[in-house]
Amino acid sequence: MAATVPVATIREPTTLEAASMEQFLAGIGTRAFRFAELGLRQRDDALDAVQDAMTKMLAYRGRPPGEWTPLFWSILRSRIIDVQRRRVFRLRWLSPQSDANDNTIDWADAGPDPARKHDGREAYSRIAEALRALPGRQREAFTLRVLEELDVTATARAMGCSEGSVKTHLSRARAALQRQLEEFR
Repeated sequence: MAATVPVATIREPTTLEAASMEQFLAGIGTRAFRFAELGLRQRDDALDAVQDAMTKMLAYRGRPPGEWTPLFWSILRSRIIDVQRRRVFRLRWLSPQSDANDNTIDWADAGPDPARKHDGREAYSRIAEALRALPGRQREAFTLRVLEELDVTATARAMGCSEGSVKTHLSRARAALQRQLEEFR
Protein backbone atom coordinates (compact mmCIF):
# COMPACT_ATOMS: atom_id res chain seq x y z
CA MET A 1 0.00 0.00 0.00
CA ALA A 2 1.40 3.35 -1.02
CA ALA A 3 1.84 6.10 1.48
CA THR A 4 -0.24 9.15 0.84
CA VAL A 5 1.47 12.47 0.79
CA PRO A 6 -0.59 15.36 2.14
CA VAL A 7 -1.26 17.93 -0.55
CA ALA A 8 -1.08 21.58 0.53
CA THR A 9 -4.33 23.26 -0.12
CA ILE A 10 -4.44 26.66 -1.69
CA ARG A 11 -6.85 28.87 0.11
CA GLU A 12 -8.00 32.41 -0.22
CA PRO A 13 -6.71 34.73 2.50
CA THR A 14 -9.21 35.82 5.07
CA THR A 15 -10.26 39.43 5.39
CA LEU A 16 -8.16 39.74 8.55
CA GLU A 17 -5.05 38.45 6.75
CA ALA A 18 -5.66 40.79 3.80
CA ALA A 19 -6.10 43.75 6.13
CA SER A 20 -2.97 42.90 8.09
CA MET A 21 -0.96 42.52 4.81
CA GLU A 22 -2.09 46.01 3.79
CA GLN A 23 -1.05 47.32 7.21
CA PHE A 24 2.30 45.57 6.89
CA LEU A 25 2.97 47.08 3.45
CA ALA A 26 1.82 50.53 4.57
CA GLY A 27 4.11 50.38 7.60
CA ILE A 28 7.18 49.26 5.66
CA GLY A 29 6.68 51.42 2.54
CA THR A 30 8.66 54.51 3.60
CA ARG A 31 11.63 52.52 4.88
CA ALA A 32 11.58 50.35 1.75
CA PHE A 33 11.58 53.45 -0.46
CA ARG A 34 14.58 54.93 1.37
CA PHE A 35 16.41 51.62 1.10
CA ALA A 36 15.69 51.35 -2.62
CA GLU A 37 16.59 54.99 -3.26
CA LEU A 38 19.97 54.52 -1.59
CA GLY A 39 20.64 51.46 -3.71
CA LEU A 40 19.39 52.85 -7.00
CA ARG A 41 20.09 56.59 -6.58
CA GLN A 42 17.05 57.52 -8.63
CA ARG A 43 13.65 58.30 -7.22
CA ASP A 44 11.59 56.83 -10.07
CA ASP A 45 13.53 53.58 -10.13
CA ALA A 46 13.21 53.28 -6.36
CA LEU A 47 9.44 53.82 -6.53
CA ASP A 48 9.15 51.17 -9.24
CA ALA A 49 11.25 48.68 -7.28
CA VAL A 50 9.21 49.13 -4.10
CA GLN A 51 5.94 48.86 -6.00
CA ASP A 52 7.11 45.67 -7.73
CA ALA A 53 8.23 44.18 -4.42
CA MET A 54 4.91 45.01 -2.77
CA THR A 55 2.97 43.53 -5.67
CA LYS A 56 5.02 40.34 -5.51
CA MET A 57 4.58 40.24 -1.74
CA LEU A 58 0.80 40.03 -2.16
CA ALA A 59 1.26 36.50 -3.48
CA TYR A 60 2.67 35.48 -0.08
CA ARG A 61 -0.16 36.82 2.09
CA GLY A 62 -1.08 33.27 3.08
CA ARG A 63 2.24 32.87 4.86
CA PRO A 64 2.53 33.55 8.58
CA PRO A 65 3.04 37.27 9.36
CA GLY A 66 6.35 36.48 11.09
CA GLU A 67 7.84 35.53 7.67
CA TRP A 68 6.67 38.66 5.88
CA THR A 69 9.45 41.03 6.93
CA PRO A 70 12.47 38.97 5.82
CA LEU A 71 10.59 37.81 2.74
CA PHE A 72 9.74 41.38 1.71
CA TRP A 73 13.31 42.62 2.17
CA SER A 74 14.59 39.66 0.17
CA ILE A 75 12.16 40.44 -2.67
CA LEU A 76 13.04 44.15 -2.62
CA ARG A 77 16.76 43.43 -2.59
CA SER A 78 16.40 41.11 -5.58
CA ARG A 79 14.41 43.74 -7.43
CA ILE A 80 17.07 46.41 -6.74
CA ILE A 81 19.80 44.08 -8.02
CA ASP A 82 17.76 43.42 -11.17
CA VAL A 83 17.41 47.15 -11.86
CA GLN A 84 21.12 47.70 -11.25
CA ARG A 85 22.02 44.90 -13.66
CA ARG A 86 19.73 46.29 -16.34
CA ARG A 87 21.31 49.69 -15.88
CA VAL A 88 24.81 48.28 -16.28
CA PHE A 89 23.74 46.42 -19.41
CA ARG A 90 22.06 49.55 -20.81
CA LEU A 91 25.11 51.68 -20.05
CA ARG A 92 27.43 49.09 -21.53
CA TRP A 93 25.30 48.93 -24.67
CA LEU A 94 25.19 52.71 -25.04
CA SER A 95 28.85 53.33 -24.31
CA PRO A 96 31.44 53.06 -27.08
CA GLN A 97 32.44 49.46 -27.57
CA SER A 98 35.26 47.74 -29.34
CA ASP A 99 34.63 45.59 -32.37
CA ALA A 100 36.52 42.43 -33.30
CA ASN A 101 39.53 44.45 -34.48
CA ASP A 102 39.56 46.30 -31.17
CA ASN A 103 38.60 49.58 -32.84
CA THR A 104 36.26 51.82 -30.90
CA ILE A 105 32.82 52.15 -32.44
CA ASP A 106 31.78 55.76 -32.92
CA TRP A 107 28.02 56.04 -32.43
CA ALA A 108 27.89 59.73 -33.34
CA ASP A 109 27.04 60.77 -36.86
CA ALA A 110 30.09 62.62 -38.07
CA GLY A 111 28.37 63.58 -41.31
CA PRO A 112 27.08 67.01 -42.10
CA ASP A 113 23.73 68.22 -40.86
CA PRO A 114 20.70 67.86 -43.19
CA ALA A 115 20.85 71.45 -44.47
CA ARG A 116 24.50 71.06 -45.42
CA LYS A 117 23.77 67.71 -47.10
CA HIS A 118 21.02 69.35 -49.12
CA ASP A 119 23.30 72.21 -50.15
CA GLY A 120 25.97 69.70 -51.13
CA ARG A 121 23.54 67.76 -53.30
CA GLU A 122 22.38 71.00 -54.93
CA ALA A 123 25.98 72.07 -55.61
CA TYR A 124 26.86 68.66 -57.03
CA SER A 125 23.88 68.69 -59.38
CA ARG A 126 24.81 72.20 -60.56
CA ILE A 127 28.42 71.17 -61.16
CA ALA A 128 27.28 68.03 -63.01
CA GLU A 129 25.00 70.17 -65.20
CA ALA A 130 27.80 72.61 -65.91
CA LEU A 131 30.19 69.76 -66.82
CA ARG A 132 27.59 68.25 -69.16
CA ALA A 133 27.22 71.63 -70.88
CA LEU A 134 30.94 71.75 -71.74
CA PRO A 135 32.17 70.56 -75.13
CA GLY A 136 33.46 66.97 -75.03
CA ARG A 137 37.18 67.75 -75.26
CA GLN A 138 36.99 70.43 -72.54
CA ARG A 139 35.00 68.05 -70.28
CA GLU A 140 37.62 65.32 -70.82
CA ALA A 141 40.52 67.67 -70.10
CA PHE A 142 38.87 69.01 -66.93
CA THR A 143 37.86 65.57 -65.68
CA LEU A 144 41.25 63.98 -66.27
CA ARG A 145 43.37 66.88 -64.97
CA VAL A 146 41.27 68.14 -62.07
CA LEU A 147 39.05 65.30 -60.93
CA GLU A 148 41.36 62.37 -61.73
CA GLU A 149 44.48 64.43 -60.93
CA LEU A 150 46.51 63.19 -63.90
CA ASP A 151 49.50 65.26 -65.00
CA VAL A 152 49.53 67.06 -68.37
CA THR A 153 51.56 64.34 -70.11
CA ALA A 154 49.28 61.51 -68.97
CA THR A 155 46.20 63.54 -69.87
CA ALA A 156 47.57 64.25 -73.35
CA ARG A 157 48.24 60.55 -73.90
CA ALA A 158 44.76 59.62 -72.63
CA MET A 159 43.10 62.21 -74.90
CA GLY A 160 45.32 61.50 -77.87
CA CYS A 161 46.45 65.11 -78.34
CA SER A 162 49.39 67.38 -77.52
CA GLU A 163 50.15 68.79 -74.10
CA GLY A 164 49.46 72.31 -75.40
CA SER A 165 46.03 71.20 -76.57
CA VAL A 166 45.28 69.79 -73.09
CA LYS A 167 46.27 73.12 -71.50
CA THR A 168 44.05 75.05 -73.94
CA HIS A 169 41.03 72.75 -73.38
CA LEU A 170 41.53 72.91 -69.61
CA SER A 171 41.80 76.70 -69.60
CA ARG A 172 38.61 77.05 -71.64
CA ALA A 173 36.78 74.52 -69.45
CA ARG A 174 37.74 76.39 -66.26
CA ALA A 175 36.60 79.72 -67.72
CA ALA A 176 33.26 78.25 -68.83
CA LEU A 177 32.68 76.56 -65.45
CA GLN A 178 33.58 79.75 -63.62
CA ARG A 179 30.95 81.68 -65.62
CA GLN A 180 28.30 79.00 -65.09
CA LEU A 181 29.00 78.50 -61.38
CA GLU A 182 29.57 82.14 -60.39
CA GLU A 183 26.86 81.95 -57.69
CA PHE A 184 28.76 79.28 -55.71
CA ARG A 185 31.77 81.52 -55.08
